[in-house]
Amino acid sequence: MKPQRIVDLLALVALVLLGLSGYLTWVSADPGNGRPAITFNGYTITKAPVTFALAGVVAIVVTKLAGTALRRVLGGLVALLGAGAVVVALTVRPGGPELSRLRPALSDVVADQVTQTTGPAPWFALAGGLALAGAGLITLLTAHRWRRATARYERDPAAAPADQWKAIDAGEDPTL
Repeated sequence: MKPQRIVDLLALVALVLLGLSGYLTWVSADPGNGRPAITFNGYTITKAPVTFALAGVVAIVVTKLAGTALRRVLGGLVALLGAGAVVVALTVRPGGPELSRLRPALSDVVADQVTQTTGPAPWFALAGGLALAGAGLITLLTAHRWRRATARYERDPAAAPADQWKAIDAGEDPTL
């Protein structure tokens, strides 16, 4: 499989996983005493994984049109975005005071009764961050072997527009 296809596949996997981490449960807080448990999805806790995913996919799309040097720069940027998503997945664990700030229903019972459980979202963010970092590293290492954007449909800058119309009238295609 070509490196470009691997990068595309990894970027797609990262987008799906990091996007899912925004909608799945990041933290669940049970205040006890018969009160219903409150769940916090990833987008409520942090918007970083989804932002990293979107920025990474945009950078991967731009690499299709860029030259080798810009591909390497963008590959490094995508690898850093993936590393950032991994760091967020590993470090963002909101405590009781932060959860009570997000949901006032927890504020009166936060002191000693709330039990917290971590949902699956941080794991999805971790896997998505690793996929995005992998896509960036592969881009960085194989940028010189990628195909260039085709110039087939670009017009010849030396040809005047009148010359192109004359070529079309003569039955020639000036884009070839």
